[in-house]
Amino acid sequence: MSTHDNNPHELEPHGDGSLPDRFENPGHPEHHQRLGDLDPKANKKAERQVLALFTVSVVGTIAFAVAYFALGDPTTDPTKIASATRTENLWLGLTLAFALLGIGTGAVHWAKTLMNDHEMSEERHAIASDAESREAAVQALQDGAADSGISRRGALKGAVIGALALFPITIALPLIGNIGGDWNVGKLKHTMWKKGTRLARDPSGRAIKASDVTIGSVFHVIPENLEEAEHPLDEKAKAVVLLIRLDPRDIRSEQGEGWSYDGIVAYSKICTHVGCPVALYEQQTHHLLCPCHQSTFDVADSAKVVFGPAKRALPQLPITVDDEGYLIAQSDFHEPVGPSFWERKK
Repeated sequence: MSTHDNNPHELEPHGDGSLPDRFENPGHPEHHQRLGDLDPKANKKAERQVLALFTVSVVGTIAFAVAYFALGDPTTDPTKIASATRTENLWLGLTLAFALLGIGTGAVHWAKTLMNDHEMSEERHAIASDAESREAAVQALQDGAADSGISRRGALKGAVIGALALFPITIALPLIGNIGGDWNVGKLKHTMWKKGTRLARDPSGRAIKASDVTIGSVFHVIPENLEEAEHPLDEKAKAVVLLIRLDPRDIRSEQGEGWSYDGIVAYSKICTHVGCPVALYEQQTHHLLCPCHQSTFDVADSAKVVFGPAKRALPQLPITVDDEGYLIAQSDFHEPVGPSFWERKK
């Protein structure tokens, strides 16, 4: 028997061997009932499983909030901060995973076990639908909502609403915590640098004398009194600086008059693209390269962007020396460090 005889929907090729423009609709395969469609006990079991999954999400969100407050800022000892931060991040990550996993798996299991699983198809049509088709689409959505049974499954409805309502807590808490109780976003625009603060090596914290910096050398710099900050890691993330000494004759421009000292310049280490550490210095060209997206800045010319996606120069830290010859800041940065943002003002 030929293949054509076995399958009545297969089309006979044209005489030239080409296939026709349209194929007959082969129809849907035979529908197989699920156990939950046949057994009310199985259907009820599936409902309890969905309820349990959304409950997992609720518990995960609550656990996230508990971990955030219980493990946040557990110590002021700089030697223990890194370990405490790792522990906090571990628990925040795990609880956030359960919060998301519960919502996702609960929704999928609901659709697969409780909602209608009959195969449906429709012919392709023009993108612009007529009024009748749009009304039919709305009706299909209403039928889907009715098919989900959410109106007659109160426990499931409560679990879904609870999981979705609580989940934004996992996003809001870190945002509120980082800004602070007074909601002063201006804190994000300033660092620990101030007039007279000595420049120190990272991570030793040893103050730097101008005589220690030779032409072509690069120092990773933090404020000398960083460990005295309430949140040292947060302050370091904003205040880190690259200190470079050039031949004064090679400096073509600075962001402010007198902001360097005898060829020594200090620029923020935080890329103005997305905040990666700019730490690769090419001595011959005086270029600083960000390894993340290859933004390149010219240290000899106000750290202006010469290549890459960054849109503005690295902020310059005004520096000078004190009576003992140590490098000190003249002030804080004159503009916010890090990536640009919509409310940033020059």
